[in-house]
Amino acid sequence: MTWVTYLLRTLYGFYGWLVFGLCCIYGLLVTIIVPFATLRHRLSAGAARAVFVLGGVPARVAGLENLPEGNAVVVANHASYVDGVLLRGYLPYRFSFVIKGEMRNVPVAHFLLRRSGSRFVERHEQSASSRDARQIVKAALGGQSLAFFPEGTFRGEPGLGRFRPGAFVAAVKGDMPIVPVAIFGTREMLPEGRLWPWPVRPRIEILPPIPTSDAAFENHKVLAEKARQHILAVLGEPDLCKVSPANSNED
Repeated sequence: MTWVTYLLRTLYGFYGWLVFGLCCIYGLLVTIIVPFATLRHRLSAGAARAVFVLGGVPARVAGLENLPEGNAVVVANHASYVDGVLLRGYLPYRFSFVIKGEMRNVPVAHFLLRRSGSRFVERHEQSASSRDARQIVKAALGGQSLAFFPEGTFRGEPGLGRFRPGAFVAAVKGDMPIVPVAIFGTREMLPEGRLWPWPVRPRIEILPPIPTSDAAFENHKVLAEKARQHILAVLGEPDLCKVSPANSNED
């Protein structure tokens, strides 16, 4: 990397964080001031999209026609810190995001996410995890559209790991289709272990929905693997469950 490239990327990093900070402040004000949930969710989604538009890297979205008109459960691969912001900005605002419970320990982020419609699932404490899972299923039974990153976390290396069952239990219980979504470019934009964003334009590909009416999907692992294989088919990254058998034993 030449010093000119390094300088330009450093300057863009400062600019990217400035844009992100301003959009977060706007989103925080919206969540505090706006009393109506639907309007609040719409405006916070606009703030999330503005992060990419003002950052000069508006996302390219393919397959919006594959989103059902009714309620659905979206599942996407997870590669970067910015994935949640990306989908928040470019999926219809009616989707509530299911986020790892550790975010409850970040007061400002927790407040902003909760007020913008997100839900939280504890991953490590069994009783809290069961309680959160029941709340998610209750939301699904009420017909609420949900969006998950079913890997639960992301890694530095490319590839798709095992999917946790929560999204698929909720989809079957709520009789909602699963919509697999593939995200491209965010790992290059802001990977694990790097502080400076790079100007990489992300892409979202929304794949055809998977109806959950098949009796075989009562086994949620079957449905999870089917959705995972659909994403793998277009993602062009390794199957980490095959590359590293230990991944198939993660909790």
